[in-house]
Amino acid sequence: MAEERFDIYDEQLNPLGTASRSETHALGYWHRSFHCWLTRREGNRQYVRFQLRQAGKDTYPGCYDITAAGHLTAGETVQDAVREIEEELGVAARFEDLIPLGEARKEMSGEVRGVPFIDREVSDVFALVCSLPLDALKLQFEEVAAVFEADVEQMIRLFEGELAELICEGVELTAAGERSKVKRAVRAAEFVPRESSYYASIMRALCDCT
Repeated sequence: MAEERFDIYDEQLNPLGTASRSETHALGYWHRSFHCWLTRREGNRQYVRFQLRQAGKDTYPGCYDITAAGHLTAGETVQDAVREIEEELGVAARFEDLIPLGEARKEMSGEVRGVPFIDREVSDVFALVCSLPLDALKLQFEEVAAVFEADVEQMIRLFEGELAELICEGVELTAAGERSKVKRAVRAAEFVPRESSYYASIMRALCDCT
């Protein structure tokens, strides 16, 4: 199977051409990605869902992350990237359904299974109001190990250091690919390493989503 190719950019987001996924992460080219946080309201409480990345991912394996996210492949627009929501979670959505939450930059480096990487991304961030029950989600086995849900106000306290952990309910994929309900203690340090202010600001923005 051919490796994905990304449009790549310099720090000012001037186009440089395209590169393979492995080249992009090995050489630290800037590239674009799509973030979508699924949220729902129940009474006066707002909830957010987040995924657990599969252990086989080439960056941040086994970390908690945005509900659905992905790179824009070469030639794709952010409108095209809405496909990630259905691919990863089985939730069909139109770009017009999304609530824009702004843009985020991330510049990180690390190592996975002995292979170093440099991840430089500019991400368009959105929310999607979704009332489907967790066990109705269809998780993409190659990408998503589990999806959890938490109260948004509690998540703000978690990322601002007021809480050491949250007990969250979720649904995970078994080795056989079947969904199973699960409950787990979740800590801020277990999320993909971004500034805590990024997560807290997103959670506050979700409070305004209905």
